[in-house]
Amino acid sequence: MRVGFAGLGRMGAHMAGNLVGAGFDVTVWNRSSAKARMLAQHTGCGLAETPRALAASCDVVVTMLADDPSSEAVHLGEEGLFAANGAKLFVEMGTMSPDHIAALVQAAPEGTRVIDAPVSGATQAAADAQLLIMAGCTEAEAESLGPLFDAMGRATICLGAAGAGSVMKLAVNSLIHGLNQTLAEAMTLAEAAGIAPEAAFDVIENSAAAAPMLKYRRPLYLDEDAHDVTFTVALARKDMEVTAALADRLGTAMPQGRVTLDKLLQAEAEGYGARDMASILQFMRKDTQ
Repeated sequence: MRVGFAGLGRMGAHMAGNLVGAGFDVTVWNRSSAKARMLAQHTGCGLAETPRALAASCDVVVTMLADDPSSEAVHLGEEGLFAANGAKLFVEMGTMSPDHIAALVQAAPEGTRVIDAPVSGATQAAADAQLLIMAGCTEAEAESLGPLFDAMGRATICLGAAGAGSVMKLAVNSLIHGLNQTLAEAMTLAEAAGIAPEAAFDVIENSAAAAPMLKYRRPLYLDEDAHDVTFTVALARKDMEVTAALADRLGTAMPQGRVTLDKLLQAEAEGYGARDMASILQFMRKDTQ
């Protein structure tokens, strides 16, 4: 199987590298060509000059892009993935709106298929091929992609229909971002009472409220400046905006989610956008009286 991979950001570079390591014939493209060249030098994978050239040379194209506009730009247009005559399957693994996935399905060339298969897990999970993959298709439709998904993740859950993966990813991320906000509030409460941050985190991490993300993100919460950014406040805000719009369309209430979105918007407006989402702890600390 010849695999194309577009989008070599913090997650995508690891995912593409794992596909090469698993023995797939991989060709990559990235908007910033330097990242693609670096990965090619490191792994020996092929390079494509445009998304169209990428799709023309592959059977399956995986995209790991930041948002709907980025995905639209890569798929559509004269030099987009859909302009090529080659790949028959397009797998979007970024966090997108279900409306965008529906638009891709509608715009896909005749005889091709689009599957949304977003992932849950941070950069280390991507590096270790331990991502959870949420596939908007049936198990039968995902069968041919099994080896590819297994090279990038620890498990794949098929959700039946195009767009379902996107919806589930937004649901999961709304929970994650809500937990991030609530942790920041809990930590500032404990610290205001004189409890050391490390001790407070020890208790939270060993309590009934513990979640896997707290353990692997602990270093960022306790010393953000000493660690690389893994997921920005701006991306978290984007996730929650898309989720709020979906909730409006479906008529579901998300009161806590809207508070989380409001805090992310405030933090971004105050210059936190490019910082890791763990910086919400610092953002909440500054408002402590």
